[in-house]
Amino acid sequence: MLTVSERRACRALGQHRSTQRKVPRGRDDEAALLADLVELARRYGRYGYRKIAALLRAAGWLVNDKRVEWLWRQEGLRVPARQPKKGRLWDGDGSCVRLRPEHRDHVWSYDFVEVRTHDGRKVRLLNVIDEFTRECLAIRVARKLKAADVIDVLSDLFILCSVPAHVRSDNGPGFIAQSVQKWITAVGAKAAYTMPGSP
Repeated sequence: MLTVSERRACRALGQHRSTQRKVPRGRDDEAALLADLVELARRYGRYGYRKIAALLRAAGWLVNDKRVEWLWRQEGLRVPARQPKKGRLWDGDGSCVRLRPEHRDHVWSYDFVEVRTHDGRKVRLLNVIDEFTRECLAIRVARKLKAADVIDVLSDLFILCSVPAHVRSDNGPGFIAQSVQKWITAVGAKAAYTMPGSP
């Protein structure tokens, strides 16, 4: 215990005295607010963070749009773009709650990467990763890769590793091909798709 006065100690440290008296404002309500926000996002899938913020205020929360936007981004929430009813790729509820990997072999992702060789010819790479561990499970390189190649690579991985709960891809023609969708469903996994503009 120091016998020096607060005034003298603050002067020696070059610190303003008000910093000693200001009570830090904690965020004890963060977990409850986040739970309410996610629940509203599930219920109103087409609402953005501003509408959700208004609903939270109507429910009695003292929050501004900026705080709700920060939590919204932190949780990876996103309002999906409108889509035609015919050929719909994701659920009709328009849910904006993103599927997050919870353990190994929960969510796998795959995508094509395209490069050119020195002579200008295209080379395509099919990459498969485990989203939870960030481990690259396979890379298939060829001049042309089709839906049959996707099935071939995934079938090898399912035999070597295990069948994941979800297989995520973009909406490219190689991934939304009916043969790929049917095959993924037949082996016991679920197809998930990223929204346009989402990494």
